[in-house]
Amino acid sequence: MNECIKIGDFFTLDNTVGGIKESDYAMTDTIIEAAKAFERSTYQCVYIIDYYKKGFLYVSNNIARLCSGEAEKIKDFGYKFYIDYVPNEDLKMLLEINNSGFRLFNTFALHERKDYTISYNFHIKNDRRKRLVNHKLTPLLLGKDGRIWLAICTISLAAGNETGNIIMKKPGSKSFFEYVLYEHKWVERKEIVLTDNEREVLSLSTQGYTMKEIAENLYKSVDAIKACKRGIFSKMEVKNIAEALTYAQNHQLI
Repeated sequence: MNECIKIGDFFTLDNTVGGIKESDYAMTDTIIEAAKAFERSTYQCVYIIDYYKKGFLYVSNNIARLCSGEAEKIKDFGYKFYIDYVPNEDLKMLLEINNSGFRLFNTFALHERKDYTISYNFHIKNDRRKRLVNHKLTPLLLGKDGRIWLAICTISLAAGNETGNIIMKKPGSKSFFEYVLYEHKWVERKEIVLTDNEREVLSLSTQGYTMKEIAENLYKSVDAIKACKRGIFSKMEVKNIAEALTYAQNHQLI
């Protein structure tokens, strides 16, 4: 357990939501049922954060695979889950992402706030091992003040071996925000543009096609497909196809 960071550290004025009544929770049963249906259709772990009550509204059963903890116990833990299951160095990063992310989020126009998703990588401890996971958070419901009341989160195994990779983006945007940890600030960057050929190569790669099979599907040589992949890796600044596919999914390029 981490003795330095406390649950309250994750809740500041930047993410304090007000004006929520107990009667407003009547709609959450439908939201939970929708989350359960989503859980059944995906390999990802799913949970819902309640920023008004400062805890978890729902936690999917499959989260036990990642941290060997029962869903109901993790739901009861709330933010204590991070303190118990995230290594100290990553926990400090999560706290920084939390605070800086909400400061950026609160600068967006009210009608756009629910469109944004934040994504980042960190480790989760499982007994003596630790696994690098990708975490995505998307607002579900906002309070009257435009702050996030409920957010849906997904966790899946990350490609690569690096923590961070922190981005905030909305669909269809030609730019995205990247958080630079060593500078402690958000930087707006232009989104890369893939050619039709590059998208086809990535799409076929997600389906498990080999280099030769992709070449046959696209009526090109294997050398042409290799060159296309090198171009994709260069644009994305990644090392392999697994990282490229994760980048494309996080940036909604395919």
